[in-house]
Amino acid sequence: AVVSTQSTGDEKAVLAASHLSTGIYYGWACVGNGPVLKAVTSVGWNPQYNNDHKSVEVHIIHEFGGDFYGETLRFMFLGYIRDEVSFDSLEALIDRINADVSEGSAALDHHLDLREDPFFTNPV
Repeated sequence: AVVSTQSTGDEKAVLAASHLSTGIYYGWACVGNGPVLKAVTSVGWNPQYNNDHKSVEVHIIHEFGGDFYGETLRFMFLGYIRDEVSFDSLEALIDRINADVSEGSAALDHHLDLREDPFFTNPV
């Protein structure tokens, strides 16, 4: 799977996810006025990199032709995959990310109707 990542420590994104337990989630994402796409997201401290601030990192399962800096990113949390953990190697981290993408993608096949949710079609 091809994954594009949007990482943010943006106060609004962190505040929106503040009620969630740290960990890995799956859901639908939309960049700007583009299509609604499958995604997985990490909410937490990213222990692999010893971050000192909470962040939200969205991995969109799609290959973009360029960057999307400055675009609005909307993400709908639909389910929980696992706790966030630290890995022994970068290879182990990449393997787990690929497994998370597969698990999240399969789970989203049961929620296709939510791609048409007003959250995406009529953003505020």
